[in-house]
Amino acid sequence: MKLIPKSIKIPNIGETENEENPKALIKLFHPCSSWSWYVVEYSPEDKLCFGVVDGFEAEMGYFSLEEIQSVRVMGIGVERDLHWEPVEVKELLSKLKRR
Repeated sequence: MKLIPKSIKIPNIGETENEENPKALIKLFHPCSSWSWYVVEYSPEDKLCFGVVDGFEAEMGYFSLEEIQSVRVMGIGVERDLHWEPVEVKELLSKLKRR
């Protein structure tokens, strides 16, 4: 499965910098861990994403798509949530921090 398909139009890195509340368009997760990555911006040339990283805590930051694709736990890799509906970052962070 492609983690970031071309059919989903994601702004390039820096394009949402002046937006007050951009959307997390894609959710990536590992089924054997509690970590998730929410993509807001993406550079296909660098395979670099910007968005919300939900690991030890929920925070905004950059993450490498190549590194995420290399993660294997019990032989299972990271997947894209096919049922994910885009959500505004402020709303997402609020939900994640309430857990």
